[in-house]
Amino acid sequence: MSAVKSRREQYSEATRAALLAAATQRFGSHGFAGTALEDVAADVQASRGAVYHHFASKTALFLAVHEELQTSMLSKTVAASRGFADPRQAVLAALDVFLDHSCDPLYGRIVWREAPLALGWRRWHECEVRYAYGLVERMIGTLMDIGDLPRLPLEPTTRVTFHMLGAAGLALTEAPADEKAQVKAEYFEVIRRMLGGLREGS
Repeated sequence: MSAVKSRREQYSEATRAALLAAATQRFGSHGFAGTALEDVAADVQASRGAVYHHFASKTALFLAVHEELQTSMLSKTVAASRGFADPRQAVLAALDVFLDHSCDPLYGRIVWREAPLALGWRRWHECEVRYAYGLVERMIGTLMDIGDLPRLPLEPTTRVTFHMLGAAGLALTEAPADEKAQVKAEYFEVIRRMLGGLREGS
């Protein structure tokens, strides 16, 4: 009996993963409004009931896609910041990965353009805070500890930096494909300079 249950669990997990992958492509190509649950189900040869078994609504499915993209981005950002003896280099490595993600058309459209519409601004903002705010706060605190940033109140400094990064992400999402590399380089340099203490040439 346990073997049967295990196979069912594996099938259920595989179905959920397939639905998430299909929904990611659909939301990235057609947006939230242009995506129907029937189309997502058809993409993986599943029934609409199979979608509802895993996700209560289209909004719930979108939220799961959004969370998966954000979790992956955060994991790669944290990984990129490891292994540097110099905290400044760790911050710059994390910034580079974040900006790269925002250049990706799929990530950019879902996270920066569709999510505020699909989830509502307040819920979207809460998601952004949950996934990124703590990391930004830790990095700002580290830069203050080593003297690269002046000892300003941590909360407002973090909040200003957090919104500055959001502005960069949205700008990269909206930039034409052939201009994204240039726009990324410009925002990278502006943020590097605005973080005030990052040494020239570091």
